[in-house]
Amino acid sequence: MAEELKAKQLISKINEFTENNNIDMLCTLLDQQRTSRLAEVMELLEGDRNAVILGCLPKEEASEVFEKLDEATRAELYELLNVRQLKTLIYELDPDDAADILSELPPSASEHLLRTMKPDESETIKNLMQYSDDSAGGIMDPLFLSVPKGSTAHEAIELLKIQESDEDFYAVYVVDIEGVYLGDVRIRNLLSAEPEQKIEELIEENSLSVSVFFDQEEIKNIFSKNDLIAVPVVDGNNVLVGRITADRVLEVAEEEAAEDIYTIAGTDAEELYDTSVFRAARIRMTWLVPCLIGTGVTAIVMLFFKNSHTEVYTVAAAFAPMIAAISGNAGLQTSAVVICGLATGHMAALNLGQVFIREARIALLIALSCGVIGGLIYTGLSDVLGNHTPDSGLNYMMVSAAFGIAMSASVMVSTTLGLFLPFLFKKIGIDPAISSGPLVTTANDSISVSIYLFTTLAFLG
Repeated sequence: MAEELKAKQLISKINEFTENNNIDMLCTLLDQQRTSRLAEVMELLEGDRNAVILGCLPKEEASEVFEKLDEATRAELYELLNVRQLKTLIYELDPDDAADILSELPPSASEHLLRTMKPDESETIKNLMQYSDDSAGGIMDPLFLSVPKGSTAHEAIELLKIQESDEDFYAVYVVDIEGVYLGDVRIRNLLSAEPEQKIEELIEENSLSVSVFFDQEEIKNIFSKNDLIAVPVVDGNNVLVGRITADRVLEVAEEEAAEDIYTIAGTDAEELYDTSVFRAARIRMTWLVPCLIGTGVTAIVMLFFKNSHTEVYTVAAAFAPMIAAISGNAGLQTSAVVICGLATGHMAALNLGQVFIREARIALLIALSCGVIGGLIYTGLSDVLGNHTPDSGLNYMMVSAAFGIAMSASVMVSTTLGLFLPFLFKKIGIDPAISSGPLVTTANDSISVSIYLFTTLAFLG
């Protein structure tokens, strides 16, 4: 609460100083703030004021704040800053951060900015930009410390001493004459070794490395399972090309969680980075329109029964929402468990057969329980509402039995879809979280209502 109050006070002062064109006071105020706080505040301000704020800060701090901003705020600043200002901001960034920001710009603009940089720096950034944003190559840091095989511990320590980079190094990577990764040596072991001891003798057993083509979610799971601080990245020939650190993996975990939540909600993470309400509405409508069509299918099924089996429709229609809701929620529970297991990389979740045996038993218990309880609720409500009349021509006990069986069948179908669809989507390269989205839940509703009405009709002859 105190932090929120401080942020509001800071925003108020920034607005006051910018409105009065009191730049000196603004610069003095900003000089007392952390870069993370400034980034949070700038995301709540208008673009022109953010441009003024960046102009007040020293180059290194301005670049750090610029990198911490969300994509939507940076997109506003791209339209306000000129090429020289953008170049200054990007020039102070690490190559991996610079590559991320340049990839947000139109190709012509990023190419122009790259041409204004030193050849070796622009080449490094270009190499990073060739990889997919969500791959190990796209999130790696090309700055690392490596020594050739045959070096001594003393030589490795001397190399560490002369590093000009302000990066934190947790290990020294050992490579052969062609740059092929051989293993890593922890700094602690390096400092405690004999000066003339060969570096390859200090290599950690079972040293891990990852390919540039690994998905970032897979990288996150590797860090989690092995308690890593950093991991080396190699290309297709096992040549060392970079490293990924834990702070970058934390960012990845946050991105992946946000993407999954947006996907489950039936929208897209792209909405986070776009200030246009029209584009945000378009993104959501691409998911909602198919849902409208899906619910139309449910309506067609119910209208069919209303026109051809009026008595069955009259009795059964009131309880169709209960069937759809319970079966849909049961399916979502199963898919949530499977999706979580796939996202965290737990081996139990990766084994379809093992998961199926467990979830099938759970689904059967839930289906039977819901079927019995649902049938009793139906019977009780029919009695209370006075629908249980002998001259109606319908056997309400049969309808109650049909409701219970339909409830059980619908729950089993929904949980089966919730189990298999995440595996299927992962197999064909689609985000498994979609299986919990509106499209699948709408399909579950249509299927469960159809099962219910046809089962009721079958029981009533």
